Amino acid sequence: MSPRYRPYALSAAIFVLDRLTKWWIESHVSFYDVYKVIPGFFQIVHTQNRGIAFGIFNDGASESSSLILIVFSVVILGFISALLWHYARSIENEHWTLRYGLALVLGGAVGNVFDRIARGAVTDFLDFYWGHWHFPSFNVADSAITIGAGLLLLNLWASKK
Repeated sequence: MSPRYRPYALSAAIFVLDRLTKWWIESHVSFYDVYKVIPGFFQIVHTQNRGIAFGIFNDGASESSSLILIVFSVVILGFISALLWHYARSIENEHWTLRYGLALVLGGAVGNVFDRIARGAVTDFLDFYWGHWHFPSFNVADSAITIGAGLLLLNLWASKK
């Protein structure tokens, strides 16, 4: 495979992995069931998020706000796709953190937008906690977006030098 298309393959792989894990959770874990994996630290829980990242606005999400979120997300997907296409053409001049950071964000965003369009909500299931403190549950797509954003920040920092 040409190095130019590797970021797109990574985006596609993230989307497929995200869909497979969400399908498995939706098929095998009842809503709000909890399966402790590492007691006191990590569990699997089936939740739905109608809001934005980490459950923000989850309680007040209406049909019109969901539509606005979908439209906004599709616009952002177009922007990220255009950036990735631009930087994929000049692959030898750009650092890998830029290409693969964009690819991870793209793959994760497509996974979550797919859920919003198909179901009106995003399935989350990874739940990390310590005592009574719980990090908001998330999924593979959210993880890819976060890692991709970290790579993009690393790229910005490295390019300043």
